[in-house]
Amino acid sequence: MPIVRTIQHAWPETRISWVIGRPESRLLSLLPDVEFITIDKRSLYAGAQSLRRALRGRRFDVLLHMQLALRASLYSTLIRAPLRVGFDRARARELQWLFTNRRIAPRVNEHVLDSFFGFTDALGIGARRLEWNLPLPAAAQDWARQQIPDGQRTLIVSACSSHRARNWSVERYAAVIDHAVRRHGLAVLLCGGPNDYERGVAAAIERAATVPVRNLAGTDTLPQLLALLARSRVLLAPDSGPAHMATMVGTPVIGLYAATRSARSGPYLSRQWCIDRFAEAALRLRGREASELPWSAKIEQPGVMDLIETDAVCTRLDELLAAG
Repeated sequence: MPIVRTIQHAWPETRISWVIGRPESRLLSLLPDVEFITIDKRSLYAGAQSLRRALRGRRFDVLLHMQLALRASLYSTLIRAPLRVGFDRARARELQWLFTNRRIAPRVNEHVLDSFFGFTDALGIGARRLEWNLPLPAAAQDWARQQIPDGQRTLIVSACSSHRARNWSVERYAAVIDHAVRRHGLAVLLCGGPNDYERGVAAAIERAATVPVRNLAGTDTLPQLLALLARSRVLLAPDSGPAHMATMVGTPVIGLYAATRSARSGPYLSRQWCIDRFAEAALRLRGREASELPWSAKIEQPGVMDLIETDAVCTRLDELLAAG
């Protein structure tokens, strides 16, 4: 979204089309002045067919190929554009470099969002706008206001990533919740997706906590979750989508990182609040210094998240609340 906002600000007459998966479109389609072309990513064939129909007879001036998956590159062949911008050769994994004819400037060890800004740099747009400003439906805001009344300081816990090896333990989440309520008087809401696994994790945390907790897992839509995050004091989450949603609305995030690097994929405006044990994971589980591993490396092994101590998270929460 900051890339789109940067382009819109620099070139207000430019028409932007965004090829997007169906789940993400449920939230991002609220963005005005952008055409969303939604595809079903679960089936390569079905997605290609729907994209071909949507783009029949159309040409574009520029394609910004900002996804590295081979599937995205195959989809990109259906987009007719003379200028096809992709990542530099070193970062163009999964053969992406075969599908582009212009590359962004090579850089190393960047946050993902900074790497995306390489595309606006390649277009000659120098200024960057860290702006999200997604309009939320009034109904979503009303729902969030019912869950978090005015003046109520609230901790939201979104416990699950789509990669289960990035998830912290139920018992440690419960211990932090107990600390948040007893030490700081925070209200606590549990959020999560509607699938059985995420509902089960949220229910287990609710049972393990010794203080009152409200469990909303599976009951909210993405716009409602974003509105809820906008009214909360802080989010506690692993490397997952909600950490970046909180960033969109200016809510600080205590991110839990050991399987991945917070410097690369952490919540962009809250990296100082993250607990990062990637370096320890590299030594213990890979026998190497973190600097010896590729920047995009993941250590998604059983037990990796146990390197994050409960006391460290509680201390980080104390520091964040004391900072105001």
